[in-house]
Amino acid sequence: MGVQRDRSRTQLISDGSVVYAEALWDHVTMDDQELGFKAGDVIEVVDATNKEWWWGRIMDSEGWFPASFVRLRVNQDEPMEEYLAHLEGAQAGEESRAGLGLLLGPGLPCKEQMRTNVINEIMSTERDYIKHLKDICEGYIKQCRKRTDMFTEEQLRTIFGNIEDIYRFQRKFLKDLEKKFNKEQPHLSEIGCCFLEHQTDFQIYSEYCNNHPNACVQLSKLMKVNKYVFFFEACRLLQKMIDISLDGFLLTPVQKICKYPLQLAELLKYTNPQHRDYKDVEAALNAMKNVARLINERKRRLENIDKIAQWQSSIEDWEGEDVLSRSSDLIFSGELSKLSQPQAKSQQRMFFLFDHQMVYCKKDLLRRDMLYYKGRMDMDHMEVIDVEDGKEKDFNISVKNALKLRSLAGDQVHLLCAKKPEQKQRWLGAFADERIQVQHDRDTGFSLTEVQKKQAMFNACKSHPAGKPKAVTRPYYDFLLRQKHPSLPTALPQQQVFMLAEPKRKTSTFWHNIGRLTPFKK
Repeated sequence: MGVQRDRSRTQLISDGSVVYAEALWDHVTMDDQELGFKAGDVIEVVDATNKEWWWGRIMDSEGWFPASFVRLRVNQDEPMEEYLAHLEGAQAGEESRAGLGLLLGPGLPCKEQMRTNVINEIMSTERDYIKHLKDICEGYIKQCRKRTDMFTEEQLRTIFGNIEDIYRFQRKFLKDLEKKFNKEQPHLSEIGCCFLEHQTDFQIYSEYCNNHPNACVQLSKLMKVNKYVFFFEACRLLQKMIDISLDGFLLTPVQKICKYPLQLAELLKYTNPQHRDYKDVEAALNAMKNVARLINERKRRLENIDKIAQWQSSIEDWEGEDVLSRSSDLIFSGELSKLSQPQAKSQQRMFFLFDHQMVYCKKDLLRRDMLYYKGRMDMDHMEVIDVEDGKEKDFNISVKNALKLRSLAGDQVHLLCAKKPEQKQRWLGAFADERIQVQHDRDTGFSLTEVQKKQAMFNACKSHPAGKPKAVTRPYYDFLLRQKHPSLPTALPQQQVFMLAEPKRKTSTFWHNIGRLTPFKK
């Protein structure tokens, strides 16, 4: 089905049809050849031959953008129109409900059986999961702790993370589920409240998921030494575990936390609105989606710190503290004209808005991919003021598409002008997003450790040895300029260094890959 859709998209475009896509998430970019947009923007898709990167147009701007950030407009998808028409008809009365049943599957008589199946599936997978956690804690960790000649406590913490905390919590959670499980009539079970009562407890998975890549690295190092291979296999056999390697077992908590929303969505689908459990299941689904979203967001932020460090190391004449000392997310970027008191001289600058601060740089006249550091603003002590077109009193000049940044102490005033009114609006939105992000981090307790910051900067410095040019070369530039719709280059180095374009609300490929790797599918 997915292959057919890919073909139809390409077919539509090659036939000369105008194909539009709607942006699902913001695409923040630092690359001239990429198309920046906000969630909800409509993009004309010009070239979709590459599966991952499409070429598109918004008004007079063109560029590459990740295909995963958009969805094709519904009116280009006939089956979806047909489905929605039936759905609207169903709301109008019982007559249309029979027609809708053809598309949606079993009617109400089957719902009780379907709900029974889903409840049984949840209970069964939960018991299996407890068994896997027990095997890891008692079969591996307990044995490893006996071998102080082979493992340090720090190594064990890296490999197993906080899985023992997860095991303790999940045993308590299963007990609560068992109390609410109706063995005689499973469809009458009311388990939604269990998820709601423990929704904050599930956040312990955040630590585990963030640590999981480090666990894989540490484990792969040990598995190069035969004595560790034999030791782990002996642990598995002694505990009578299924024939899956330790790294497979360590993947189960990551899989589990992203499976809960799927199971609850299925349960809600087969729960009648009149059922006593309906409201709790609905609330539980939203709660577990939020847990998965929070974990996913933290993972994305941690993955991005390496990119931010690499970006900083590519900037010439950097001054002051590292970006990572206060920030961990690029929120928006773009070009603006800047005027500062007292000289009020207009300067064209590239601005990069991170949480807590905004950095601005000057472009090299000849090498547009090279940037020179010029300064930064502390967003925690700045107020953003929307400036009307016309005479600006502080600078005594006429302005258009302007906004002002003024320090709360009143000793700094910066006037920023965009080329177009819509660009100004995007910047105003971005400044609001930055404040929301900072508050959200405070509420959820998100912060980087000193070790994470230092490691990211160390890795970035290694990739930019002293004395070598820092800017990323782009040999395909001339080739791009000669074409109306450039073909996708074979390598996109700028994506790795400059583009911090992970979406704010996207289910990352991390979860997608986990789904494909699941060794314990029921």
